[in-house]
Amino acid sequence: MNMKKLLLVLLALTLVFAVAACATDGTTDPDADVQQEEEGTAEEGTVEEGTVEEGATEDETAGNAANGDGNDAVLTMATNATFPPFEYYEEGAIVGIDAEVAAAIAEKLGMELEIMDMEFGAIVAAVQSGKTDMGMAGMTVTEDRLENVNFSITYATGIQVIIVPEGSPITSIDDLFAEGAEYLVGVQQDTTGDVICTEDFGDDRVMRYNKGTDAVLALTTGRVDCVIIDNEPAKAFVAANEGLSILETEYAVEDYAICVAKENTELLEQIDTALTELIEDGTVQTIIDKYIVAE
Repeated sequence: MNMKKLLLVLLALTLVFAVAACATDGTTDPDADVQQEEEGTAEEGTVEEGTVEEGATEDETAGNAANGDGNDAVLTMATNATFPPFEYYEEGAIVGIDAEVAAAIAEKLGMELEIMDMEFGAIVAAVQSGKTDMGMAGMTVTEDRLENVNFSITYATGIQVIIVPEGSPITSIDDLFAEGAEYLVGVQQDTTGDVICTEDFGDDRVMRYNKGTDAVLALTTGRVDCVIIDNEPAKAFVAANEGLSILETEYAVEDYAICVAKENTELLEQIDTALTELIEDGTVQTIIDKYIVAE
């Protein structure tokens, strides 16, 4: 081999070693590239706080975060907070007999109470549809309501009375039933007062209002001749409106209970057990006495 050919061979070998060195020291291992891509994908797919995991609804995620273990620890109650002293607003919060009894039941069950205020006529539907767990609003057990919901044991008794303006020609219940009487009766819509008055006097004489306060306003402005409503709210309405009085005769006596969806039998049993304990240990009566002072 002559000198020129030897120099060409040596030059070729030098180039090969240089390329091999670059491949080893200056490039990334293919397996390392794959691993890095996988790590980057995992990081991008991490669920951040406040987002919804795939396969879960936003409500479920919020509930799980709130309760820690994912269990439903909130007892929701539908009411109509215009019915003192059973439920009404005080400094922006719903208070009253029903609110406190419900809170005591929730405590017994190891749950937090959440109260939802709505029209009285919407309560049964809210419970029936599952929007709320129970309904509690000075509610009486009736055959119509039993077709849609179940009821707990009784926890309080209510008396329907008649509110009239002072000097009214209506001085007793008999005046409402007198032959030829055409007195207009104001009631809160969908209450037992509404049901009983409609049966007694017919649709033409019964004027329905969404709130008891609206019925009383109609009375003070002369649009109805009397209002029939529970005795305890009646006392509050008369105290707040000068020139009104309550007739001495009771119109009807009724027992109050808690309504629960028909399929929610387990909750109904738990409520009944809690209520029984709260009645037996005097808690319910203490709450009632706090709001209704014996005369």
